[in-house]
Amino acid sequence: MIRDGYLARWQGREYEASPDGDRVRIYLSEPAEGFAEVHPGRYVRVLPAGEAGELVYVRTVCSWRGHPFVVLAAEDGWLRLEYTGGRWPVAQSLGLETFEYGVYQGWVRASEVTDLREQRV
Repeated sequence: MIRDGYLARWQGREYEASPDGDRVRIYLSEPAEGFAEVHPGRYVRVLPAGEAGELVYVRTVCSWRGHPFVVLAAEDGWLRLEYTGGRWPVAQSLGLETFEYGVYQGWVRASEVTDLREQRV
């Protein structure tokens, strides 16, 4: 699974989350007590920030051709990667697209990446 976003631990379970000042929104994809439906298949509960245990940002990272990347998406055996090495000549030599100034991305076969893992920030 490719994850990129906040996670909060509450009552022994990990939830997708969204910090909001002194509150944290936690989300589920199925109905549960105390969660309100915000749209079909999406339920939210708002907690005081102090009630949420761990609040971390998680992203999926990997290496491709020996260089560091964040994984943005996955589809049919391909991964959308964003180069995080910060060197334009390297991004250019890898054939990456310029998404915007200083941001380089590309689709690569999932079988070509190494060290695929979640990173907690």
